[in-house]
Amino acid sequence: MIELGLNRISRLLQQTPLSWHAVHVAGTNGKGSISSYLSHLLSAGGVRCGRFTSPHLIDRWDCITINESAVQESLFRQVEEKVKSRDKKLGIGATEFELLTATAFEIFNQERVEVGVVEVGVGGRLDATNILNNVLVSVIAKIGIDHQSLLGDSIQSITREKAGILKHGVLCVVDGTNSPEVIQTLQSRIEDLGLDAVFVSPDVTVRKHPPLSDIFQKLDLEPHQKTNMCCAVTAFQFALSKLHPEIKLDTLIPRLRDVKWPGRLQTVSLRPLTSREEPILLDGAHNAQSAEVLGRYVDRKLRPSRSRVTWVVAASHGKNVTEVFHSIIKPGDNVATTSFGPVDGMPWVKATDPAELVSCVKSIPGIGEVRDFEADIVGAVNWACGMANGGPLVVAGSLYLVSDLLRILRDVQRGHALQP
Repeated sequence: MIELGLNRISRLLQQTPLSWHAVHVAGTNGKGSISSYLSHLLSAGGVRCGRFTSPHLIDRWDCITINESAVQESLFRQVEEKVKSRDKKLGIGATEFELLTATAFEIFNQERVEVGVVEVGVGGRLDATNILNNVLVSVIAKIGIDHQSLLGDSIQSITREKAGILKHGVLCVVDGTNSPEVIQTLQSRIEDLGLDAVFVSPDVTVRKHPPLSDIFQKLDLEPHQKTNMCCAVTAFQFALSKLHPEIKLDTLIPRLRDVKWPGRLQTVSLRPLTSREEPILLDGAHNAQSAEVLGRYVDRKLRPSRSRVTWVVAASHGKNVTEVFHSIIKPGDNVATTSFGPVDGMPWVKATDPAELVSCVKSIPGIGEVRDFEADIVGAVNWACGMANGGPLVVAGSLYLVSDLLRILRDVQRGHALQP
């Protein structure tokens, strides 16, 4: 289970002074993308950069990168073992996420990074990553309703928890497209701390940095992607003004065309897992806000070619599945429900019973075929390919489902037999 608090991580890192500067990123949606854009810019500018995001995508160690490359498994396991040994010796009883956070920070020390881009796990105020003390810039991404049992039932209480990463004397960059309630709550906290803050608007950021306009057009970005990129550019600008004012931001912006953020609006081929030639869409949308974004994208990009969409869906236990799936699945769509397997290093994460998802989806008026595949992801995908018949096919509802499918594809491409 998730246990928030800074006492255990403080003891775990008590004898490990962090030798690098940090950019700390909190929010409900978009914080991973912002972190990815930001670390890409830093690496492109010649700054040795580490990035720590969660959850991992395929392997447990791919959540830690050095200069845009995932750390080697051998290094990860070596440092992780040292951290776990310290935890046991001191009798701390750190959580899995706290052990992972300490491992990432130790690796950043060992790899001598200059800047670590660190994504908050859950919330902010009591998240293990909030042990950071040498922060250059704090970033608040889009905030929505999620993790209510830990952060509170209102958008204001959730915002206050996420604003807990803000620190005296540290400039704050905020996604200015947040709801008025979020903006008001953040402004109150920013005023209390006497901080300088920038509320990012893509229109304003593009006027300051014209190369962004070319990126937006060439990549045909969605509105939230533009905002995330602008938040990263703004945070980069302020971080570099303190460390490397000689680096010219606008010369690096074109490099953002190369950034890929797997599992979010990602198109992939299913071959050789299936005979389907057409690519499919993967998206880890798992709450109302991210589902709304995915729904707009599907309606704009996929439905015009053929109004019916086929879905493969799963969800984490405890999620409001009606809020998520009723906003993206439309009358006439076909749906396969399934569940993801155990999540390495995150034993508290469980999948929603696919039968519950069937009940949720079947309550959509005019829904097409709905089939429950229990834990058989490959069976669900193959059925969906047949139902789609070359038309739009989307895998969504959980990043853990996306991770399992990407892992299956990797193993098949490597010639490994699927496990029964």
